[in-house]
Amino acid sequence: MSVSNTANKLLVIDVVGLTPKLLRYMPNLAKLATGGWQAELGTVLPAVTCSAQSTFLTGLMPADHGIVGNGWYFRDLGEVYLWRQHNRLVGGEKVWETARAARPGYTAANICWWYAMGATTDFTITPRPIYHADGRKSPDCYARPPELHDQLTAELGPFPLFHYWGPTASIESSRWIVEAARRIFWDERPDLQLVYLPHLDYDLQRFGPDSPQAVTAARAVDAEIAPLLGDAERAGATVVALSEYGITPARTPVDVNRALREEGLLEVYTQAGMEYLDPWTSRAFAVADHQIAHIYVADEADRDRVRDLVAALPGVDEVLDRDGQKRYGLDHDRAGELVAVAEPDAWFTYYYWLDDDRAPDFARGVEIHRKPGFDPAELFFDPADPLAKAKAGLNLVRKMAGLRYSMKVVPTDARYVRGTHGRLPDTADDGPVLLCSDSTIPSNVEKSGRIGATEVRDLLLQLQGITTQAKGKSR
Repeated sequence: MSVSNTANKLLVIDVVGLTPKLLRYMPNLAKLATGGWQAELGTVLPAVTCSAQSTFLTGLMPADHGIVGNGWYFRDLGEVYLWRQHNRLVGGEKVWETARAARPGYTAANICWWYAMGATTDFTITPRPIYHADGRKSPDCYARPPELHDQLTAELGPFPLFHYWGPTASIESSRWIVEAARRIFWDERPDLQLVYLPHLDYDLQRFGPDSPQAVTAARAVDAEIAPLLGDAERAGATVVALSEYGITPARTPVDVNRALREEGLLEVYTQAGMEYLDPWTSRAFAVADHQIAHIYVADEADRDRVRDLVAALPGVDEVLDRDGQKRYGLDHDRAGELVAVAEPDAWFTYYYWLDDDRAPDFARGVEIHRKPGFDPAELFFDPADPLAKAKAGLNLVRKMAGLRYSMKVVPTDARYVRGTHGRLPDTADDGPVLLCSDSTIPSNVEKSGRIGATEVRDLLLQLQGITTQAKGKSR
């Protein structure tokens, strides 16, 4: 690539869910390409937050950095965990580490990109609730240096955790993130600042990417981001805006774990009348993650049977064994023995119970760390329960009074979900995009109109006059 060697400050904004289709409603963001350029952004399989961000920052595929999804089955612990936060899970050298080695004194800030805790960035903000001893959960964030937490809380209020995910997720969380980013941009002047804005994720999954609500969400994000873009322009900073994936219409939920259970391959255990997934004794089970499902098969002798069973489910496009995973750069030890990919309008549920009366109590709550798979139904108050919002309000009163509470207000019905992602995009218009304010177009992008996810890291370095190659593998 041949790009400007000016040692600019660099602002990288991850506008999750941004596509060329939505960009037409976002004039402030689109303006970046007026004096710079825009390109199709090739993503990775799975096209989910943790995997894509890790590739952007290391230049490596999931097979090498090890982030095979937003979560996986930790075989050495016998537990399914999603949304872990420790940066040591990500193999490979991070972009700011490479830059710092080449330019001593180089500083970096991470505002809500994933795997922030324990990272070697100089400034860090990431969502982190307070888990009280009595079981209550309060909104908050983790910040480094430690004094940054109290400064931001005093100026902006507590991090709006319940607007960051769940039935009340809204533009308020992105607004807080933008304001925090602006303060760090001017007060700390980092050489590299990473900013993550989640808002498009919400209504595109709730209502679908072609809905009026999706247009409204795009316009709302564009309005909120305008002051930060203005700051960058006044400071002469280079801006890169990108997305990890595009969201496409969802019509077909695939209950992969229920199918495995009905075949006697998945086992549960029961406590207090509730059923829990038993990964220790199951012959096969799936960790569902949007349009990807990692299927863990304990005995090699069962693999062909499991593959054929899953491949025959309506909504399944393909099932990848290790050789198939290698084609996509996904063949890491953390991946399932099999990986199922959904058809364009389908997605995988995590549900494993066969009777809703036997579902665990966390199924109807926002419990991203307890559910053995991703649950987009957490974005809804249960439409089948007319009292769901009232119950949530009552529980909020209990919380404010210091009492324990349980938010059992989300549905266990997958049909309400209208948008999904995770498979590689079928069209560029529905896929992720990258915009850059620098006027010099990299030669490979100028020829193809496209930049790969593994090329983002080197682009960020070269925009600051640092030329190197990605290095470091996790296996």
